[in-house]
Amino acid sequence: MSTLAIQAEGLVRDFGAIRALDHLSLDVPAGIVFGFLGPNGAGKTTAIRTFLGLVEPTAGSARVFGFDTRRESDRIRERAGALLEHNGIYERLTAEQNLDFAGRVWRISAADRRARTRELLEQFGLWDRRLEHASKFSRGMKQKLAVARAVFHRPPLVFLDEPTAGLDPVASAALREDLASLATGHGVTIFLTTHNLVEAERLCDIVGVIRKGRLVALGPPASLRPNDSPVVRVTGTGIDALVAELAAGVPDVREAALVDGALEVRLADGARPAALVAMLVERGVGIDEVRRKRASLEEVFLDLVSDSKETTA
Repeated sequence: MSTLAIQAEGLVRDFGAIRALDHLSLDVPAGIVFGFLGPNGAGKTTAIRTFLGLVEPTAGSARVFGFDTRRESDRIRERAGALLEHNGIYERLTAEQNLDFAGRVWRISAADRRARTRELLEQFGLWDRRLEHASKFSRGMKQKLAVARAVFHRPPLVFLDEPTAGLDPVASAALREDLASLATGHGVTIFLTTHNLVEAERLCDIVGVIRKGRLVALGPPASLRPNDSPVVRVTGTGIDALVAELAAGVPDVREAALVDGALEVRLADGARPAALVAMLVERGVGIDEVRRKRASLEEVFLDLVSDSKETTA
C-alpha cells in the first residue's frame, strides 16, 4: 500500500462553464488527519467525490492508495469510508441495528458484526444507548453513530465533510477526540473538511486551503501562521489614548490602538519596532513586554481566501 493516501496531479473538473477544480495538485500522507479548508463553493466536496471516483476529472489524475480514480474506483471505495452532506442514519433502527446493517452491506460475518458493533459503540460512548432508536439521539450522538458506520469495515481512509457542523461545543470536542483516536490509535487517514478553524488547528496534522478550486496553502497549521507578524503588542504602565495617538505618528507605524489596556501597532512590512520603543521610553512608558502578535489560523485563512487577494497555486 502506498505511504501516500491521496495523490492528485493537476486535477481539473468543469461543470459546464463553472470550474470547480482548477489544476489541483495535492499529496496526503497516510495515517494523519488532513484538514481541507475553504469557503462554500471552493471545490472541497467536488474534490472528495473525485477522490472516491464518483466524479470523473475533466483533466489531470488522482490516485488513492495507488489506485487510479478513473479506472479503479471500486477498489478505492472498498478502502474508504465517507460521511458527506447527510448522516444517512436510519432513525427507525436502533444504534445497534444501524451498525449491523452496515456490516451486512460489507458482507461481514454475523460474529464479526457483533464484535465490531460493540467495539465501536463503546469507543464512541454509545454502548449504553445501543437499543434505542436513533430518532431519540441528539445531533451529536447521531454524528458519532454516522462516523462509526463509516469506519465499520475498517477502511484505511475516511472522508468526513463538516462532521461537527451544528454541534454544540461539548459534542464537537467529544467528536474531535474520537476522530483523533482513530488516526493515532488505528492508523486511519482522515480527510476532513471544516469551517471550524479552531477545530482544524487542534485536530489536523496538515491543512490545505482551497480557493476557487485552486490550492493556495498547504502545511501544518502552525507553519501557515507567519512568525514575523507586522502587529506588535506592547504591555506596561502609562499606556493611554494619548500614547496610542503619538504611536500612530511614528515612522513605519501604519495603525495604533489601545486593546485591553495594551498598545497594538501595525508596522510597515519588514519594519522593526525600535523607533516605537524609543518614543515610548521618551514618553515615560514603563514597558513590560514588546512582542510580535502571531496571526491566528482564522486570520490567515481569511487572508488566503479573500476575493481581494490574487493568489496562485
